[in-house]
Amino acid sequence: MIYIEFMIIQKAYKILLVTLVLALYQNNLMACSMYKITATGKTMVGCNHDTWLTTPKIWFEKAKQNNGYGTVFTGSRQISANRTTPQSGMNTAGLVFSRLSSYYPKQSNRFTARRKITNEADYLSEILHRCATVKEVKKYIQQYDHSFFLNDVFIYIDSLGAYLIVEPYKLIEGNNPNYVLANFCPSITNNDQARKLERYRNGADFLTSHKVSSSLDFSTSLADTMAVCRSRNGDGTLITSIFDTKEKVVGIYFYHNFDSLVQFNLTDELSKGDHILNIAEIFPWNPEFERLINFKTPSNTPALRLLLGLFAGLLALISVALLLLQIQKNKRTPLSFKSVLVLVSLNFILIAYIVVLTTNNSIFYFDVPYQHYNSRLISASSYTPFLLLGLFLPLVIHTRNSLKAKKPKLWLRTTLVLNYAVHLMLLLSFGYWGLFNFWN
Repeated sequence: MIYIEFMIIQKAYKILLVTLVLALYQNNLMACSMYKITATGKTMVGCNHDTWLTTPKIWFEKAKQNNGYGTVFTGSRQISANRTTPQSGMNTAGLVFSRLSSYYPKQSNRFTARRKITNEADYLSEILHRCATVKEVKKYIQQYDHSFFLNDVFIYIDSLGAYLIVEPYKLIEGNNPNYVLANFCPSITNNDQARKLERYRNGADFLTSHKVSSSLDFSTSLADTMAVCRSRNGDGTLITSIFDTKEKVVGIYFYHNFDSLVQFNLTDELSKGDHILNIAEIFPWNPEFERLINFKTPSNTPALRLLLGLFAGLLALISVALLLLQIQKNKRTPLSFKSVLVLVSLNFILIAYIVVLTTNNSIFYFDVPYQHYNSRLISASSYTPFLLLGLFLPLVIHTRNSLKAKKPKLWLRTTLVLNYAVHLMLLLSFGYWGLFNFWN
């Protein structure tokens, strides 16, 4: 029996070690994509907003001043009950913008003398209300410390097809007739690196293998090629916005379904005054979107955040109690130092993972094992569910045998049972969230 228990603990050590080592070699890919096409005197811009947010909106705002422009915006990230941050948009001058998440290493701020951005929604809206061309956009943005958007890259396209890429520390102008952008900053990303992003590669290859057209059908096919439908939860491209800068028309596709199109004429909509529409309500019922709405995570369910916090607190208290018991060298302690070390180590790994789960919502939607774009530790944490799954039964069996051999006090038995009850609840939660679904 002693030999078997020794082998169990040795196996637990190996599982712990291999899990942590394997996880050090992971990287993450983020989402969102866009393109612009200028052909036969017309510029078309398509934007895929890839997110798991459940509040997709399109809204129209009349000009704020006499020489300003009316606008249409799409987005899904609400910052208040009546305010959503623009993700893409177009104004009555045919100026379009798109926002994409990206990574840029932080540098010393060269823009300290510039105006500070205090409200990103107001700032982004104001650009389209004031500017008609990328030259005007550049002049406007150069007044501000745009390193505020350290994790974003923006692109502005005017009706003539000229574009301006806004990175945290650099502005890049261009006028290529066709252009594709995804989640990277062009100034620090070469083409080989960019092509590692599937949605970018799909768009670039589509443009080189097809005769380019400024028709809606061609734009839709290109947007569809670059759209995302993740196999794990069926989520992906929430809103596809296609802007016709000549006719001032925006076409909307909802939740990577390109069979249903809703179009809005900007001039007609502005004649109705400022108004907001819930995109999900203007499209047919979508079962995949309903599933997304009903999928509970710590980010959209406060009770889950509270419960995970409670689990973390219990594991921390139990670990401290077990370590103190070992320090006392009580002869009636049923667990060996090695077994306590494995259990306590596992508990603190789980505590760290709970912190990761409550601060990285993308874990619940991206492929397993999750790969973070710039943190190997967070990537390593994605193996934690497998670690717990591999250690749970060996530790339970070892603890049960130890408790039979020595009759510990009731409080210690209760503490260990509570510890494994938390482990079991976490295993069930990981299963619900699909954190074991590596085959997807």
